[in-house]
Amino acid sequence: MSKINSIIDFLEAGLKAENMRQTAISSNIANLETPGYRRVDVKFDELLKKALNSPGDVDINEIKPEIHNPKLTPLNSNGNDVNLEAEVGEMVKNSLRYKTYIRLINKKYSQMDLAINVK
Repeated sequence: MSKINSIIDFLEAGLKAENMRQTAISSNIANLETPGYRRVDVKFDELLKKALNSPGDVDINEIKPEIHNPKLTPLNSNGNDVNLEAEVGEMVKNSLRYKTYIRLINKKYSQMDLAINVK
């Protein structure tokens, strides 16, 4: 696989992870008042970092985002641990990461287009 395709594959995997994270955040907000609900998050950054730091080639198909319950936030009186302000903050960060991935992918495709259409 070429290095450019590899970069694009990683960027696309990041987009998928951010899309999954947006769904998780939406679910957390929707369950803000649900008794006993524990917030969910997406584990991807750690998996990607671990794979990139490992020796040898990395198969992006083996790095899949995972939904998990971090269970790091304090519970309120009904056993729910969703904090609206924290979720909105996560949504803003997630949107920025998503836009960054899109811009990087566009940049890569623009570079390829420029290389192909050079006269």
